[in-house]
Amino acid sequence: MSQQMSRRHALAAGLAAGTAALGATAIGAAPAMAAPRGRGSGNPFLEGAFAPVPFEVTEFDLPVTGTVPKELTGRLLRNGPNVLGLEDPRAHHWLVGDGMVHGVRLRDGKAEWYRSRWVRAKGTAEKLGEPVRGVPAETDYASNINVIGFRGKTLALQEGTARPQELTDELYTVGPCDFDGTWAGTMSAHTKLDPDSGELHSVSYDESTDHVQYVVISAAGKVTSTRKIPMGGTLLMHDFALTEKYVVLYDQPILFDLDAMKHGQKIPWVWDTKRPSRVGYFPRAGGPVTWISVPPSYISHTLNSYDDGGAIVVDFVEFPAPFSADRLSSSAPPSLVRWTIDRARGTVRRTQLDDRPQEFPRVPDARVGRKHRYGYTAATADFLKAYGHGSTPDSAFSNGLVKHDLATGRSQFHRFPEHASASEAVFVPRSGARAEDDGYVLSYVHNPDRNASDLVILSAQDFTGKPVARIHLPSRIPLGLHGSWIADA
Repeated sequence: MSQQMSRRHALAAGLAAGTAALGATAIGAAPAMAAPRGRGSGNPFLEGAFAPVPFEVTEFDLPVTGTVPKELTGRLLRNGPNVLGLEDPRAHHWLVGDGMVHGVRLRDGKAEWYRSRWVRAKGTAEKLGEPVRGVPAETDYASNINVIGFRGKTLALQEGTARPQELTDELYTVGPCDFDGTWAGTMSAHTKLDPDSGELHSVSYDESTDHVQYVVISAAGKVTSTRKIPMGGTLLMHDFALTEKYVVLYDQPILFDLDAMKHGQKIPWVWDTKRPSRVGYFPRAGGPVTWISVPPSYISHTLNSYDDGGAIVVDFVEFPAPFSADRLSSSAPPSLVRWTIDRARGTVRRTQLDDRPQEFPRVPDARVGRKHRYGYTAATADFLKAYGHGSTPDSAFSNGLVKHDLATGRSQFHRFPEHASASEAVFVPRSGARAEDDGYVLSYVHNPDRNASDLVILSAQDFTGKPVARIHLPSRIPLGLHGSWIADA
Protein backbone atom coordinates (compact mmCIF):
# COMPACT_ATOMS: atom_id res chain seq x y z
CA MET A 1 0.00 0.00 0.00
CA SER A 2 1.70 3.21 -1.18
CA GLN A 3 2.39 5.89 1.40
CA GLN A 4 1.30 8.47 -1.19
CA MET A 5 -2.10 6.85 -1.27
CA SER A 6 -2.48 6.89 2.52
CA ARG A 7 -3.79 9.92 4.36
CA ARG A 8 -4.66 10.33 8.03
CA HIS A 9 -6.60 13.21 9.46
CA ALA A 10 -4.90 14.62 12.54
CA LEU A 11 -7.55 16.56 14.43
CA ALA A 12 -5.46 18.87 16.55
CA ALA A 13 -8.02 21.25 17.99
CA GLY A 14 -10.14 19.89 20.81
CA LEU A 15 -8.77 16.37 20.52
CA ALA A 16 -5.80 16.44 22.87
CA ALA A 17 -7.94 16.06 25.98
CA GLY A 18 -9.93 13.25 24.42
CA THR A 19 -6.78 11.48 23.30
CA ALA A 20 -5.32 11.61 26.78
CA ALA A 21 -8.58 10.43 28.33
CA LEU A 22 -8.78 7.46 25.98
CA GLY A 23 -5.14 6.50 26.44
CA ALA A 24 -4.39 6.81 22.72
CA THR A 25 -1.23 7.50 20.81
CA ALA A 26 -0.60 11.20 20.17
CA ILE A 27 -2.38 12.66 17.17
CA GLY A 28 -0.17 12.67 14.11
CA ALA A 29 1.68 9.58 15.31
CA ALA A 30 -1.23 7.16 15.18
CA PRO A 31 -0.25 3.56 14.43
CA ALA A 32 -1.41 1.91 11.24
CA MET A 33 -3.73 -0.22 13.33
CA ALA A 34 -5.46 1.17 16.40
CA ALA A 35 -4.91 -1.11 19.37
CA PRO A 36 -7.84 -1.49 21.77
CA ARG A 37 -7.60 0.29 25.07
CA GLY A 38 -6.22 -1.87 27.87
CA ARG A 39 -8.10 -2.89 30.99
CA GLY A 40 -8.42 -0.65 34.00
CA SER A 41 -10.65 2.23 32.87
CA GLY A 42 -13.45 1.05 35.13
CA ASN A 43 -15.77 1.04 32.11
CA PRO A 44 -15.94 -2.03 29.84
CA PHE A 45 -17.22 0.08 26.91
CA LEU A 46 -13.88 1.89 26.82
CA GLU A 47 -11.89 -1.32 26.61
CA GLY A 48 -11.20 -4.17 24.22
CA ALA A 49 -13.01 -4.21 20.89
CA PHE A 50 -15.52 -1.60 22.12
CA ALA A 51 -12.85 1.01 22.87
CA PRO A 52 -13.27 4.26 20.90
CA VAL A 53 -10.72 5.12 18.24
CA PRO A 54 -9.13 8.53 18.87
CA PHE A 55 -8.64 9.69 15.28
CA GLU A 56 -10.25 9.73 11.85
CA VAL A 57 -8.73 7.71 9.02
CA THR A 58 -8.74 7.88 5.24
CA GLU A 59 -7.06 5.06 3.31
CA PHE A 60 -7.10 4.28 -0.42
CA ASP A 61 -6.59 1.06 -2.42
CA LEU A 62 -7.34 -1.34 0.39
CA PRO A 63 -5.72 -4.79 0.28
CA VAL A 64 -8.11 -7.66 -0.50
CA THR A 65 -7.98 -11.39 0.05
CA GLY A 66 -10.23 -13.03 -2.55
CA THR A 67 -12.16 -11.15 -5.22
CA VAL A 68 -14.58 -8.27 -4.77
CA PRO A 69 -17.60 -8.84 -7.06
CA LYS A 70 -17.60 -6.14 -9.75
CA GLU A 71 -21.36 -5.73 -9.44
CA LEU A 72 -20.94 -4.37 -5.91
CA THR A 73 -20.76 -0.67 -6.67
CA GLY A 74 -21.48 1.56 -3.71
CA ARG A 75 -20.64 2.10 -0.05
CA LEU A 76 -21.10 -0.05 3.04
CA LEU A 77 -21.59 2.40 5.91
CA ARG A 78 -21.86 1.78 9.63
CA ASN A 79 -22.52 4.12 12.55
CA GLY A 80 -21.79 3.75 16.24
CA PRO A 81 -20.84 5.55 19.46
CA ASN A 82 -17.23 6.77 19.54
CA VAL A 83 -16.89 9.17 22.45
CA LEU A 84 -14.72 12.23 21.84
CA GLY A 85 -13.15 13.49 25.06
CA LEU A 86 -13.93 12.13 28.52
CA GLU A 87 -13.54 13.74 31.93
CA ASP A 88 -14.60 10.70 33.94
CA PRO A 89 -14.43 7.35 32.11
CA ARG A 90 -16.29 5.61 34.94
CA ALA A 91 -19.36 7.78 34.37
CA HIS A 92 -19.46 7.19 30.62
CA HIS A 93 -22.23 5.20 28.95
CA TRP A 94 -21.59 3.69 25.54
CA LEU A 95 -24.86 4.89 24.01
CA VAL A 96 -24.13 8.58 24.63
CA GLY A 97 -20.83 8.56 22.72
CA ASP A 98 -20.39 10.91 19.75
CA GLY A 99 -21.39 9.15 16.53
CA MET A 100 -18.67 8.06 14.11
CA VAL A 101 -19.57 6.76 10.65
CA HIS A 102 -17.26 4.25 8.96
CA GLY A 103 -17.44 3.37 5.30
CA VAL A 104 -15.83 1.36 2.50
CA ARG A 105 -16.40 2.23 -1.14
CA LEU A 106 -16.43 -0.62 -3.68
CA ARG A 107 -16.21 -0.15 -7.46
CA ASP A 108 -14.95 -2.17 -10.43
CA GLY A 109 -13.89 -5.05 -8.20
CA LYS A 110 -11.74 -2.81 -5.99
CA ALA A 111 -12.01 -1.45 -2.47
CA GLU A 112 -11.33 2.18 -3.35
CA TRP A 113 -11.30 3.69 0.12
CA TYR A 114 -12.03 3.42 3.79
CA ARG A 115 -13.12 6.50 5.74
CA SER A 116 -14.11 7.19 9.34
CA ARG A 117 -15.65 10.52 10.34
CA TRP A 118 -17.24 11.91 13.48
CA VAL A 119 -20.73 13.29 12.89
CA ARG A 120 -20.26 17.04 13.36
CA ALA A 121 -23.28 18.04 15.37
CA LYS A 122 -22.90 21.32 17.24
CA GLY A 123 -21.37 19.84 20.39
CA THR A 124 -18.93 17.61 18.52
CA ALA A 125 -17.85 20.39 16.16
CA GLU A 126 -17.14 22.59 19.17
CA LYS A 127 -15.02 19.84 20.76
CA LEU A 128 -13.02 19.69 17.54
CA GLY A 129 -12.65 23.46 17.36
CA GLU A 130 -14.52 23.57 14.06
CA PRO A 131 -17.39 25.74 12.79
CA VAL A 132 -20.90 24.38 13.23
CA ARG A 133 -22.40 22.90 10.07
CA GLY A 134 -25.85 23.99 8.95
CA VAL A 135 -28.38 25.50 11.32
CA PRO A 136 -28.25 23.68 14.69
CA ALA A 137 -31.51 22.89 16.44
CA GLU A 138 -32.43 21.98 19.99
CA THR A 139 -32.39 18.37 18.86
CA ASP A 140 -28.97 18.68 17.19
CA TYR A 141 -26.96 15.61 18.24
CA ALA A 142 -23.99 13.63 16.92
CA SER A 143 -26.19 10.80 15.66
CA ASN A 144 -24.66 7.47 16.69
CA ILE A 145 -27.20 4.71 15.96
CA ASN A 146 -27.73 4.22 12.23
CA VAL A 147 -26.86 5.57 8.78
CA ILE A 148 -29.06 5.23 5.69
CA GLY A 149 -29.33 6.40 2.10
CA PHE A 150 -32.48 8.23 0.98
CA ARG A 151 -33.06 10.16 -2.25
CA GLY A 152 -29.37 10.63 -2.89
CA LYS A 153 -28.70 11.81 0.66
CA THR A 154 -26.68 10.03 3.33
CA LEU A 155 -28.37 10.44 6.71
CA ALA A 156 -26.95 9.62 10.14
CA LEU A 157 -29.77 8.74 12.53
CA GLN A 158 -30.08 8.93 16.29
CA GLU A 159 -32.51 7.43 18.78
CA GLY A 160 -35.89 9.15 18.36
CA THR A 161 -34.88 12.35 20.14
CA ALA A 162 -32.81 13.95 17.35
CA ARG A 163 -32.99 15.17 13.77
CA PRO A 164 -31.04 13.31 11.06
CA GLN A 165 -27.60 14.66 10.17
CA GLU A 166 -26.89 14.83 6.45
CA LEU A 167 -23.44 13.64 5.30
CA THR A 168 -21.62 13.92 2.00
CA ASP A 169 -20.64 10.82 0.05
CA GLU A 170 -17.21 11.13 1.71
CA LEU A 171 -18.91 11.26 5.17
CA TYR A 172 -18.34 14.93 5.95
CA THR A 173 -21.21 16.51 7.88
CA VAL A 174 -23.51 18.92 6.00
CA GLY A 175 -25.80 19.61 8.96
CA PRO A 176 -29.27 18.72 10.28
CA CYS A 177 -31.71 17.56 7.59
CA ASP A 178 -35.18 19.16 7.46
CA PHE A 179 -36.40 17.46 4.25
CA ASP A 180 -36.61 20.62 2.16
CA GLY A 181 -38.06 22.64 5.01
CA THR A 182 -40.97 20.25 5.63
CA TRP A 183 -39.86 18.87 9.00
CA ALA A 184 -38.41 20.37 12.19
CA GLY A 185 -39.06 17.41 14.47
CA THR A 186 -37.15 14.25 15.35
CA MET A 187 -36.85 10.88 13.64
CA SER A 188 -36.16 7.38 14.87
CA ALA A 189 -32.97 5.45 14.27
CA HIS A 190 -34.93 2.58 12.69
CA THR A 191 -36.75 4.05 9.73
CA LYS A 192 -38.49 1.76 7.22
CA LEU A 193 -38.24 2.37 3.47
CA ASP A 194 -41.17 1.01 1.48
CA PRO A 195 -39.55 -0.75 -1.50
CA ASP A 196 -42.49 -0.05 -3.81
CA SER A 197 -43.65 3.48 -2.96
CA GLY A 198 -40.23 4.80 -1.99
CA GLU A 199 -41.73 6.35 1.16
CA LEU A 200 -39.64 6.54 4.31
CA HIS A 201 -41.53 5.79 7.54
CA SER A 202 -40.47 6.73 11.06
CA VAL A 203 -41.87 6.43 14.60
CA SER A 204 -40.04 8.59 17.11
CA TYR A 205 -40.41 9.50 20.75
CA ASP A 206 -39.25 12.40 22.89
CA GLU A 207 -38.40 12.32 26.57
CA SER A 208 -40.47 15.47 27.11
CA THR A 209 -43.75 14.13 25.69
CA ASP A 210 -46.24 11.35 26.42
CA HIS A 211 -46.81 10.44 22.78
CA VAL A 212 -44.92 8.98 19.81
CA GLN A 213 -44.85 10.60 16.39
CA TYR A 214 -45.45 8.72 13.15
CA VAL A 215 -43.94 10.47 10.11
CA VAL A 216 -44.05 9.65 6.40
CA ILE A 217 -41.55 11.19 3.96
CA SER A 218 -42.54 10.86 0.32
CA ALA A 219 -40.35 9.51 -2.47
CA ALA A 220 -39.84 13.16 -3.42
CA GLY A 221 -38.11 13.71 -0.07
CA LYS A 222 -40.73 15.79 1.73
CA VAL A 223 -42.82 15.08 4.82
CA THR A 224 -46.37 14.35 3.69
CA SER A 225 -47.99 12.90 6.81
CA THR A 226 -47.57 13.12 10.58
CA ARG A 227 -49.55 11.67 13.44
CA LYS A 228 -49.21 11.94 17.22
CA ILE A 229 -50.18 8.76 19.06
CA PRO A 230 -50.82 9.14 22.83
CA MET A 231 -48.98 6.56 24.93
CA GLY A 232 -49.94 7.60 28.47
CA GLY A 233 -46.30 8.03 29.43
CA THR A 234 -42.86 8.88 28.13
CA LEU A 235 -41.59 5.54 26.92
CA LEU A 236 -38.66 4.21 24.93
CA MET A 237 -39.83 2.87 21.56
CA HIS A 238 -36.59 1.88 19.87
CA ASP A 239 -38.13 0.20 16.83
CA PHE A 240 -41.47 -0.50 15.15
CA ALA A 241 -42.77 -2.65 12.29
CA LEU A 242 -44.28 -1.87 8.89
CA THR A 243 -46.36 -3.94 6.49
CA GLU A 244 -47.95 -3.01 3.17
CA LYS A 245 -51.12 -1.99 5.06
CA TYR A 246 -50.27 -1.43 8.72
CA VAL A 247 -47.91 0.22 11.17
CA VAL A 248 -47.11 -1.85 14.29
CA LEU A 249 -46.09 -0.27 17.61
CA TYR A 250 -44.48 -1.83 20.69
CA ASP A 251 -45.69 -0.43 24.03
CA GLN A 252 -43.19 -1.84 26.51
CA PRO A 253 -42.86 -0.78 30.16
CA ILE A 254 -39.60 1.19 29.82
CA LEU A 255 -40.30 4.79 30.81
CA PHE A 256 -38.24 7.94 31.20
CA ASP A 257 -37.46 8.55 34.88
CA LEU A 258 -36.53 12.12 35.81
CA ASP A 259 -35.37 11.05 39.27
CA ALA A 260 -32.99 8.51 37.73
CA MET A 261 -31.52 11.25 35.57
CA LYS A 262 -31.15 13.59 38.57
CA HIS A 263 -29.28 10.84 40.40
CA GLY A 264 -26.78 10.52 37.57
CA GLN A 265 -28.13 7.53 35.64
CA LYS A 266 -26.79 8.05 32.11
CA ILE A 267 -29.65 6.18 30.43
CA PRO A 268 -32.62 7.25 32.59
CA TRP A 269 -35.13 4.74 31.24
CA VAL A 270 -36.50 2.41 33.91
CA TRP A 271 -38.53 -0.81 33.72
CA ASP A 272 -41.96 -0.25 35.27
CA THR A 273 -43.36 -3.53 36.59
CA LYS A 274 -46.80 -1.94 37.07
CA ARG A 275 -47.26 -0.90 33.45
CA PRO A 276 -48.84 -3.50 31.12
CA SER A 277 -47.26 -4.44 27.80
CA ARG A 278 -49.16 -4.03 24.53
CA VAL A 279 -48.76 -4.28 20.80
CA GLY A 280 -50.72 -1.85 18.65
CA TYR A 281 -51.44 -1.54 14.96
CA PHE A 282 -53.19 0.98 12.74
CA PRO A 283 -53.78 1.30 8.98
CA ARG A 284 -51.16 3.23 7.02
CA ALA A 285 -54.05 4.93 5.25
CA GLY A 286 -55.38 6.24 8.59
CA GLY A 287 -57.64 4.92 11.33
CA PRO A 288 -57.66 4.11 15.04
CA VAL A 289 -54.94 2.20 16.85
CA THR A 290 -55.95 -1.28 18.00
CA TRP A 291 -54.13 -2.40 21.15
CA ILE A 292 -53.67 -6.00 22.32
CA SER A 293 -52.12 -7.08 25.62
CA VAL A 294 -48.97 -9.21 25.44
CA PRO A 295 -46.65 -10.68 28.10
CA PRO A 296 -43.93 -8.20 29.12
CA SER A 297 -40.61 -8.32 27.27
CA TYR A 298 -38.25 -5.92 25.53
CA ILE A 299 -38.31 -5.88 21.73
CA SER A 300 -34.99 -4.51 20.60
CA HIS A 301 -35.11 -4.83 16.80
CA THR A 302 -37.61 -5.89 14.16
CA LEU A 303 -36.50 -8.42 11.58
CA ASN A 304 -39.54 -7.76 9.38
CA SER A 305 -43.34 -7.74 9.30
CA TYR A 306 -45.97 -8.55 6.68
CA ASP A 307 -49.69 -9.02 6.08
CA ASP A 308 -50.96 -12.59 5.92
CA GLY A 309 -54.69 -12.60 5.18
CA GLY A 310 -56.41 -11.45 8.35
CA ALA A 311 -53.19 -11.59 10.35
CA ILE A 312 -50.08 -9.47 10.79
CA VAL A 313 -46.83 -11.41 11.18
CA VAL A 314 -43.99 -9.72 13.08
CA ASP A 315 -40.54 -11.28 13.50
CA PHE A 316 -38.19 -9.64 16.00
CA VAL A 317 -35.45 -10.10 18.60
CA GLU A 318 -36.85 -10.30 22.12
CA PHE A 319 -35.19 -9.81 25.51
CA PRO A 320 -37.07 -11.45 28.41
CA ALA A 321 -38.37 -9.11 31.11
CA PRO A 322 -37.15 -7.17 32.92
CA PHE A 323 -34.73 -5.25 30.71
CA SER A 324 -32.27 -2.64 31.99
CA ALA A 325 -31.58 0.09 29.44
CA ASP A 326 -28.83 1.52 31.62
CA ARG A 327 -26.96 -1.80 31.99
CA LEU A 328 -28.07 -3.24 28.64
CA SER A 329 -29.00 -6.46 30.39
CA SER A 330 -32.01 -8.70 30.80
CA SER A 331 -32.95 -11.84 32.72
CA ALA A 332 -31.87 -14.05 29.79
CA PRO A 333 -30.19 -13.70 26.37
CA PRO A 334 -32.13 -12.33 23.37
CA SER A 335 -33.69 -14.72 20.88
CA LEU A 336 -35.66 -14.67 17.63
CA VAL A 337 -39.45 -14.62 18.08
CA ARG A 338 -42.57 -14.33 15.90
CA TRP A 339 -45.89 -12.74 16.77
CA THR A 340 -48.93 -13.61 14.67
CA ILE A 341 -51.56 -10.94 15.32
CA ASP A 342 -55.09 -12.16 14.57
CA ARG A 343 -56.95 -8.94 13.80
CA ALA A 344 -60.42 -10.50 13.91
CA ARG A 345 -59.96 -12.22 17.28
CA GLY A 346 -57.75 -9.60 18.86
CA THR A 347 -55.14 -12.17 19.89
CA VAL A 348 -51.39 -12.61 19.55
CA ARG A 349 -49.74 -16.01 19.11
CA ARG A 350 -46.08 -16.18 20.09
CA THR A 351 -43.72 -18.61 18.31
CA GLN A 352 -40.08 -19.15 19.24
CA LEU A 353 -38.22 -19.16 15.92
CA ASP A 354 -34.74 -19.70 17.35
CA ASP A 355 -33.76 -19.78 21.02
CA ARG A 356 -30.03 -19.21 20.47
CA PRO A 357 -28.70 -15.82 21.61
CA GLN A 358 -28.64 -13.38 18.66
CA GLU A 359 -29.18 -9.75 17.72
CA PHE A 360 -29.17 -7.20 14.85
CA PRO A 361 -31.77 -8.93 12.60
CA ARG A 362 -31.94 -7.91 8.93
CA VAL A 363 -33.86 -8.93 5.82
CA PRO A 364 -33.11 -7.87 2.24
CA ASP A 365 -34.26 -4.27 1.78
CA ALA A 366 -36.57 -5.36 -1.05
CA ARG A 367 -38.55 -7.52 1.43
CA VAL A 368 -39.29 -4.81 4.02
CA GLY A 369 -43.03 -4.99 4.77
CA ARG A 370 -43.41 -8.03 2.48
CA LYS A 371 -43.40 -11.72 3.24
CA HIS A 372 -39.82 -12.87 3.67
CA ARG A 373 -38.20 -16.27 3.65
CA TYR A 374 -34.68 -15.39 4.80
CA GLY A 375 -33.31 -13.34 7.65
CA TYR A 376 -29.82 -12.68 8.94
CA THR A 377 -28.63 -12.10 12.51
CA ALA A 378 -25.38 -11.76 14.44
CA ALA A 379 -24.80 -14.56 16.92
CA THR A 380 -24.14 -13.32 20.44
CA ALA A 381 -22.75 -14.74 23.64
CA ASP A 382 -24.75 -14.69 26.86
CA PHE A 383 -25.72 -11.04 27.41
CA LEU A 384 -26.49 -11.70 31.07
CA LYS A 385 -22.97 -12.92 31.72
CA ALA A 386 -21.44 -10.20 29.57
CA TYR A 387 -23.16 -7.26 31.19
CA GLY A 388 -24.47 -8.44 34.53
CA HIS A 389 -21.55 -10.25 36.11
CA GLY A 390 -18.53 -8.06 35.58
CA SER A 391 -17.30 -9.45 32.27
CA THR A 392 -16.34 -7.13 29.44
CA PRO A 393 -19.06 -6.63 26.82
CA ASP A 394 -16.91 -7.99 23.99
CA SER A 395 -18.55 -11.38 24.48
CA ALA A 396 -21.91 -9.81 23.63
CA PHE A 397 -20.75 -10.12 20.03
CA SER A 398 -19.78 -13.58 18.87
CA ASN A 399 -17.70 -14.87 16.02
CA GLY A 400 -20.48 -15.75 13.62
CA LEU A 401 -23.49 -14.80 11.52
CA VAL A 402 -26.74 -16.75 11.17
CA LYS A 403 -28.85 -17.20 8.04
CA HIS A 404 -32.43 -18.21 8.86
CA ASP A 405 -34.67 -20.02 6.39
CA LEU A 406 -38.06 -19.27 7.91
CA ALA A 407 -39.87 -21.44 5.36
CA THR A 408 -38.10 -24.61 6.49
CA GLY A 409 -37.14 -23.60 10.04
CA ARG A 410 -33.51 -24.38 9.29
CA SER A 411 -30.53 -22.10 9.76
CA GLN A 412 -26.88 -21.91 8.75
CA PHE A 413 -24.01 -20.54 10.81
CA HIS A 414 -20.95 -18.87 9.34
CA ARG A 415 -18.20 -19.05 11.92
CA PHE A 416 -15.31 -16.61 11.85
CA PRO A 417 -11.94 -17.32 13.51
CA GLU A 418 -11.78 -17.59 17.27
CA HIS A 419 -12.08 -14.27 19.11
CA ALA A 420 -13.26 -12.45 15.98
CA SER A 421 -16.44 -10.39 16.44
CA ALA A 422 -19.01 -10.01 13.67
CA SER A 423 -21.24 -6.95 13.42
CA GLU A 424 -24.65 -6.60 11.77
CA ALA A 425 -25.06 -8.42 8.45
CA VAL A 426 -26.27 -6.46 5.41
CA PHE A 427 -27.68 -8.27 2.36
CA VAL A 428 -26.97 -6.93 -1.14
CA PRO A 429 -28.75 -8.59 -4.10
CA ARG A 430 -26.78 -9.84 -7.06
CA SER A 431 -27.44 -8.11 -10.37
CA GLY A 432 -30.38 -9.85 -12.04
CA ALA A 433 -31.16 -11.92 -8.94
CA ARG A 434 -34.29 -14.05 -9.09
CA ALA A 435 -34.16 -15.71 -5.69
CA GLU A 436 -34.53 -13.83 -2.40
CA ASP A 437 -31.11 -15.02 -1.23
CA ASP A 438 -29.29 -14.55 -4.54
CA GLY A 439 -26.67 -12.05 -3.45
CA TYR A 440 -24.06 -11.22 -0.87
CA VAL A 441 -23.91 -10.74 2.88
CA LEU A 442 -21.55 -8.00 4.05
CA SER A 443 -20.31 -7.52 7.61
CA TYR A 444 -17.55 -5.64 9.39
CA VAL A 445 -15.63 -8.18 11.45
CA HIS A 446 -13.14 -7.33 14.19
CA ASN A 447 -9.88 -9.17 13.52
CA PRO A 448 -7.97 -9.50 16.83
CA ASP A 449 -4.83 -10.79 15.09
CA ARG A 450 -4.42 -7.40 13.37
CA ASN A 451 -6.13 -5.22 15.99
CA ALA A 452 -8.13 -3.97 13.03
CA SER A 453 -11.32 -4.76 11.14
CA ASP A 454 -12.11 -6.56 7.90
CA LEU A 455 -15.05 -6.08 5.59
CA VAL A 456 -16.10 -9.67 4.87
CA ILE A 457 -18.22 -10.52 1.81
CA LEU A 458 -20.08 -13.85 1.88
CA SER A 459 -22.15 -15.53 -0.80
CA ALA A 460 -25.65 -15.73 0.68
CA GLN A 461 -26.30 -18.98 -1.20
CA ASP A 462 -23.01 -20.49 0.01
CA PHE A 463 -23.30 -19.03 3.47
CA THR A 464 -21.03 -21.44 5.30
CA GLY A 465 -18.41 -21.42 2.55
CA LYS A 466 -15.21 -19.48 2.26
CA PRO A 467 -15.70 -15.69 2.07
CA VAL A 468 -15.85 -14.30 -1.45
CA ALA A 469 -13.61 -11.47 -0.29
CA ARG A 470 -12.04 -10.10 2.85
CA ILE A 471 -11.09 -6.42 2.68
CA HIS A 472 -8.45 -5.46 5.22
CA LEU A 473 -9.06 -2.07 6.83
CA PRO A 474 -6.22 0.01 8.24
CA SER A 475 -7.92 0.57 11.57
CA ARG A 476 -10.34 -0.94 14.03
CA ILE A 477 -14.07 -0.22 13.84
CA PRO A 478 -15.30 -0.30 17.44
CA LEU A 479 -18.08 -2.81 17.98
CA GLY A 480 -21.23 -0.80 17.51
CA LEU A 481 -24.60 -0.53 15.91
CA HIS A 482 -26.27 -0.24 12.53
CA GLY A 483 -25.58 0.61 8.91
CA SER A 484 -26.57 0.24 5.29
CA TRP A 485 -25.40 -0.63 1.82
CA ILE A 486 -25.86 2.48 -0.33
CA ALA A 487 -25.59 1.58 -3.98
CA ASP A 488 -24.55 4.14 -6.56
CA ALA A 489 -27.53 5.72 -8.24
